[in-house]
Amino acid sequence: MAKKETREATQKRILILCVDRDGDLEVKAGVKTPLLGRTANLDGAVSLALKDPEEPDANAMFEAVRLYDRLQNEKTPSEIFEVATISGNELSGVSADRKLVAELNNLLDTFNANEVILVSDGYSDEAVLPLVESRVPVSSVRRIVIKHSESIEETAALFSKYIKLLVENPRYARLALGLPGLLVFIFGILWAINNFVYPGAIYYYGIAIVIVLGGYLLMKGFGVDRSAKDLYKWAKEYQPPPLPVQISNYTVYAGILCVAVSIYLGIVYVSTNAAPFPTGLSAWVSFSPKIAGCFIKGIEDLLITGIIVILFGRCVRLYFEKDAKLLRNIALIITVGWAWLILDNTAAVILDIYKSTISKTPINVLSGPYPNFIFTIIVGILIGVASILLIFIVNRSNKDFFQKQDKTQEKTSEDFS
Repeated sequence: MAKKETREATQKRILILCVDRDGDLEVKAGVKTPLLGRTANLDGAVSLALKDPEEPDANAMFEAVRLYDRLQNEKTPSEIFEVATISGNELSGVSADRKLVAELNNLLDTFNANEVILVSDGYSDEAVLPLVESRVPVSSVRRIVIKHSESIEETAALFSKYIKLLVENPRYARLALGLPGLLVFIFGILWAINNFVYPGAIYYYGIAIVIVLGGYLLMKGFGVDRSAKDLYKWAKEYQPPPLPVQISNYTVYAGILCVAVSIYLGIVYVSTNAAPFPTGLSAWVSFSPKIAGCFIKGIEDLLITGIIVILFGRCVRLYFEKDAKLLRNIALIITVGWAWLILDNTAAVILDIYKSTISKTPINVLSGPYPNFIFTIIVGILIGVASILLIFIVNRSNKDFFQKQDKTQEKTSEDFS
């Protein structure tokens, strides 16, 4: 008795296992699994082949029987071989794997195998290899591939994977389903209009296709959709700056607008007061002082106004920020305001030089616009010097007011550091 138990313990019990994961054996041939033994497997393979001669699972079962016969002839006294077939169901996935595991456990209860030779018909059935290996060691895998069946099966599996991705992923579904769906919807509307309201409306479908496809490609090509999304996000999360900053920004825009309009007014003033214009190059050289004088006359008002508006808005911001630059900007406003007189007298001097050149009369700097021009320049210089002195005096007298800003900046710098 002890010798018999020792001999059974040293024997290798090898199961040649054929796997039909999609359950074709039960669905097509009506054969219940698991099948154990050469006769049961051969009969099942014949039944399946008669129902569907192109079924690869039948060829896998035939190969399992053929492999069993060959190994039986080559076996040693310590080896015991058996052949079996298990199947899943047509749903595949988890339910099929659970059915395969249950049938494999039943087989192992009947034939306690030490190892398994797995026979598979291709791509999908090899997914059960980890299930088998977790219960009994797999010593070999025999894969049966009918001509072209492997590539077709793998292509079908890959194709179905990408079809599922196109349907379930919103990013790809918009292009793969949304755009064709919109075109079909438009076609349906135009078809209904063509039949019940206006015959010939269906001919506008070509225009609709061009508009829809062109608009889609345009938005994707130039990133209009991303820009619109970013704009919406910016508008949703936008927080207006403090009121002094808003005033400063507004005055900058208003000042730039005034400067732009002043250039237009200068051009209009030249075309109105300097015409007619000469034709020759030499005539243009002598005529250019008149153009320059008229252009300065046209732009001076709005140009100075625009610059003062920009500086005023900056002064408001600097006042609330208690910044010492406020005094410099106030002095600059006064200087720019006086610059209007300088520009006006400069234009008068240029036009007087042009008139003297045309009439060929000598220039008298003691009369005409020249004394006013010299006076405005001298006064402008004095205003600049006085502004510097005034800035120094006011800054000294209001030292505590501007030092608050300095202390705040130092505290902020320490916090950041």
